[in-house]
Amino acid sequence: MWGLVRLLLAWLGGWGCMGRLAAPARAWAGSRGGPEPSLLRTRRSWVWNQFFVIEEYAGPEPVLIGKLHSDVDRGEGRTKYLLTGEGAGTVFVIDEATGNIHVTKSLDREEKAQYVLLAQAVDRASNRPLEPPSEFIIKVQDINDNPPIFPLGPYHATVPEMSNVGTSVIQVTAHDADDPSYGNSAKLVYTVLDGLPFFSVDPQTGVVRTAIPNMDRETQEEFLVVIQAKDMGGHMGGLSGSTTVTVTLSDVNDNPPKFPQSLYQFSVVETAGPGTLVGRLRAQDPDLGDNALMAYSILDGEGSEAFSISTDSQGRDGLLTVRKPLDFETRRSYSFRVEATNTLIDPAYLRRGPFKDVASVRVAVQDAPEPPAFTQAAYHLAVPENKAPGTLVGQVSATDLDSPASPIRYSILPHSDLERCFSIEPEDGTIRTAVPLDREARVWHNLTVLATELDSSAQASRVQVAIQTLDENDNAPQLAEPYDTFVCDSAAPSQLIQVIRALDRDEVGNNSRVSFHGPLGPDANFTVRDNRDGSASLLLPSRPAPPRQAPYLVPVELWDWGQPVLSSTATVTVSVCRCRPDGSVASCRPEAQLSPAGLSTGALLAIVTCVGTLLALVLLFVALRRQKQEALMVLEEEDVRENIITYDDEGGGEEDTEAFDISALQNPDGTAPPAPGPPARRDVLPWARAARQPRPPGPADVAQLLALRLREADEDPSVPPYDSVQVYGYEGRGSSCGSLSSLGSGSEIGGAPGPAEPLDDWGPLFRTLAELYGAKEPPAP
Repeated sequence: MWGLVRLLLAWLGGWGCMGRLAAPARAWAGSRGGPEPSLLRTRRSWVWNQFFVIEEYAGPEPVLIGKLHSDVDRGEGRTKYLLTGEGAGTVFVIDEATGNIHVTKSLDREEKAQYVLLAQAVDRASNRPLEPPSEFIIKVQDINDNPPIFPLGPYHATVPEMSNVGTSVIQVTAHDADDPSYGNSAKLVYTVLDGLPFFSVDPQTGVVRTAIPNMDRETQEEFLVVIQAKDMGGHMGGLSGSTTVTVTLSDVNDNPPKFPQSLYQFSVVETAGPGTLVGRLRAQDPDLGDNALMAYSILDGEGSEAFSISTDSQGRDGLLTVRKPLDFETRRSYSFRVEATNTLIDPAYLRRGPFKDVASVRVAVQDAPEPPAFTQAAYHLAVPENKAPGTLVGQVSATDLDSPASPIRYSILPHSDLERCFSIEPEDGTIRTAVPLDREARVWHNLTVLATELDSSAQASRVQVAIQTLDENDNAPQLAEPYDTFVCDSAAPSQLIQVIRALDRDEVGNNSRVSFHGPLGPDANFTVRDNRDGSASLLLPSRPAPPRQAPYLVPVELWDWGQPVLSSTATVTVSVCRCRPDGSVASCRPEAQLSPAGLSTGALLAIVTCVGTLLALVLLFVALRRQKQEALMVLEEEDVRENIITYDDEGGGEEDTEAFDISALQNPDGTAPPAPGPPARRDVLPWARAARQPRPPGPADVAQLLALRLREADEDPSVPPYDSVQVYGYEGRGSSCGSLSSLGSGSEIGGAPGPAEPLDDWGPLFRTLAELYGAKEPPAP
């Protein structure tokens, strides 16, 4: 039934929007050349209004939404209606003969609210326009088919706890896609579906507000509120949509801290040092963040002296720590009160205070095994230097706090007394010297003394003992430095030569004056005057010192004023020098005292130049000499005169006597005497080699043979001027074994050699030689 009603409305709207074709068509045709006069008044052939179609309509057949008709159409079927524009042919179709316009499918106004089309009537046969084209609009009529939606939902909001009624929380906004200008389809009304009685919403604006006062976060921190938006002004039949709003109550400092118990008990051993944690205290505060931060303090003075309390890094717990060392024997427990206070207090909530709480604390001190305790934290002792070993220095003392009657053993840690200068009595802690001490070598001795319980070696304590070595007058004064000065030979009498100073290594001597004494008498060459301030002046006497080559050694006697008085004698060296007019030294050499005047600069330069020239000549001569020797050595290397015979045949062994004449080496009888004439030169190479002369018989003694050969080599002009190695094959005469050389086996004059003498007959001295030459080894004894 509702579909028929909507169709009827569309039909009525279409007919109500049609125009009628009349004179305008004829006027337009006359203007095109028809028989009608052109002076007739023209009027439009049709008048267009808007067409309407209801959205979301879906029927079995296309829906007629209007009709086009022209006065030119006589009903003869010659007129054809055309439709162009948005949706023409797809969404909207037209009957060419009748001009009826139909919609072919369901339309959605939210997708497209209107369509613009163009209508025209033409001649069916020729397609000639019968009417000018005319534009018209088809609007999609809205229906309530879209519920409200919340595009930004779900929502989250925060409001402080304890807020007043009506405090704005958040504003929600819904959107309806229907046409707000047509009916109440887009008119929305907001209501709270869930969240009452804590929150309310404005029906028109959607602002959510608190509905009750004093909402406590500690009771309920989060609320879920459901908001509904309904169109049609909220009346029945309207569409609705909903969203959620999560409201969180933010914290404010509306709760004071509260200790969960009124008394806290802790215990700590007496050996706990300062800063040791005793325990934790926490006052409960249901607030969050900075609103729950607390500060702790000790109210009683008794507890604040031995303990201290501070807040941890989170700002919630109180840390109770030891402030000073505890002693079980002195005090066994402490009782005091601790207060916890909020650090940030909101004045708006002072009525909910006070924002602090107090609790009692009791700390019990527990006994613990303690090491021995020295009577002093550190000891300062003194002993004079140079005292004999065993001298009493002082005493240290320690007691066992747990058992004062327990014995204590004392010792010196080795690393603190590497030189073993002191010793300590293990029973009573008496410290004595082990070696004589020297203050000038070391003033302070820092010892570490260890006290150990005899019952338990693990219980031990240490103490520092500083021993000062006291000074005694055991060092004679000395000169501060070796003094070696000069005086001009032209100096006036009583002239100051040098200020000399003294040094006393003793502590007392350094603070008192040192006296000086110089040579006395009329023969003294110099005078020493005591300045009475630890220094003395060395002066020329009224009679000048006689000049001499050696420097003067002036004896100076020094003594201190200590107990006992110590003295020493030192020497000051004074040279008498020749000086220039300005007082600078010209020469202090011994010859300067004898020469009338010193050398000038020009004379010194001349001397240096001469010395340099002589050195250059010497170097040149040495270079030439070396070059000449190298040239001679090159010639000697080229003139090879060694007695080496090179031949390519292997030789005939001992039977070969033709390869080389060795008779001269075997028989000294063939040695020739020296040739007569002047001695030959040894510094030049001879031009011709002298012919070798036959050697007459020579001496039979080896010594004479060697001397003869040496003289022959020295006088031979054909050999180089250096010693030559001569090879001698003669072994001497008179031996019962004869010659052992193989060279003589085949060169004996007078025929073949005789039979060899048996080596076994030579005796035990030649046993090894007999074994080498094949003799049978004698039997073992």
